[in-house]
Amino acid sequence: MVAKDNLKREELLSDLGLQPFKERIPWIGPDLQTLRDTFSSDELPDANSSEIRINVPPLKSRKTGGGSLVAYLDKPPITSSLNGLVLLLHGLGGSSRRRGLTRMASALVQSNFAVLKLNLRGSDPCRNYVDGTYAAECNSDLIPVLRRAREISFQLTNEYRCVKNIPLFGAGISLGGTILLNACMGNESLLDGLVCISSPLDLHECSSSIERPRNFIYQKWLLNRLIRQTLEDPFGIEEIERNALVINKKDKKRKINDIRSFDNFITAPRWGYKNVEEYYANASPFFSLIKNEKSLPKTLFIQSKDDPWVPFLAAEKLMEKMKFSNDQKINQFIFTEKGGHNGFHGNEGCWGDQVVCKWFLSLKTI
Repeated sequence: MVAKDNLKREELLSDLGLQPFKERIPWIGPDLQTLRDTFSSDELPDANSSEIRINVPPLKSRKTGGGSLVAYLDKPPITSSLNGLVLLLHGLGGSSRRRGLTRMASALVQSNFAVLKLNLRGSDPCRNYVDGTYAAECNSDLIPVLRRAREISFQLTNEYRCVKNIPLFGAGISLGGTILLNACMGNESLLDGLVCISSPLDLHECSSSIERPRNFIYQKWLLNRLIRQTLEDPFGIEEIERNALVINKKDKKRKINDIRSFDNFITAPRWGYKNVEEYYANASPFFSLIKNEKSLPKTLFIQSKDDPWVPFLAAEKLMEKMKFSNDQKINQFIFTEKGGHNGFHGNEGCWGDQVVCKWFLSLKTI
C-alpha cells in the first residue's frame, strides 16, 4: 500500500515536470531545512507591489469597531499573459515580509501569476489599522478577504485583457494553510484551487509536538513574537490579558509560558471559545474533513515526514480516508521524507515553491 502511494506521488510530480525532493548541502536535516530562511536570504527581483486595505468586522469579544487588513498586490509585467491570482497567507507570528513568503510570491510572479500577500490581524504591517490578533479559524476576517480577492481577479482579467476570467487560487504556509482550509470548507467556490504547505490539521497534535523538549527554542521564539504583537496593539488590550502576558514582579514568572497557554488566555476567548480545548477541537480542519462533513476546492497538501513542528500523522490519516472517496480526484497529497517545516530547499532552489507554481499552472489548463 505504501509503495503504491509513493508511486502515485511520483506520478503527480512527473506530471508536473518535477523530481522528488532532495535536500541541498548544507541544509541537511529537519532543523536546518526549517531555519534556512532565517539564516540566508535570496536575491529576488523587485516586486511591483501596491497596497490594498480590506475592511473586516470587529471581533465579537472586543468593544472597538472594525478595521482593515493590509495586503500587497504583486503583478507580472502587463505585457505578460496572466495565469491567475494567488492569495498568499503567512504562518504563526509571521507577515508578508517573511523571506519564505516573499520568495514564493516572487516565484509565482515569474510564472505570470498576480499575488495578493495578506497580512493577518495583528501582524506588523496592519498593526495600526485593526485591533486584536488572528486565529486558526478567523472566517469573519477571511471571507471578506476572499470576496475582495475575487473582485481583484475580475479587475485583473480586464487589465490584462484576458479572454476569460482568471482563476483565484490560495496558498497557505503553515498556519496560513489551516486558515484557508477553515474558510473554504463547505464553500469550495471561494477558491478555484488551494495549496497547504506544512499546515497543521490537528491543532492539539501540533501543540503537543511544539512542546517537545527538542523544540524549546522554536517555541520560545514563536511565543515571544506572539506576545510582542499582542502587547504592541495600539488599540489596547484587556487588563486580564496584560496580566497574563507580562512577567510578574514578585515571582518573576508569567502565566503564559507556551503557545498552548497563549491560546488559552488570548486566542480562544478573543474568538469566542471557552478555552483552548474547545478552540483546538473546533478550529482543527482535520475532524470535519475526516468525517466528510465539508467539501473543499481542489486542494494539494504538501507535508514533510520530518517536520519538527507539524506532525505528519493527521495528513496521512486524511489521505487514507480520501483514497476511498470521491475526494481523491479533487484533493492530492505530496509527502516527502525530508524537508523540515516549510523548508524544501533543494539543489535548484526551493522545491516547494516550484511545486506550488506547477500545480496552479496544471489547474489552469483543466
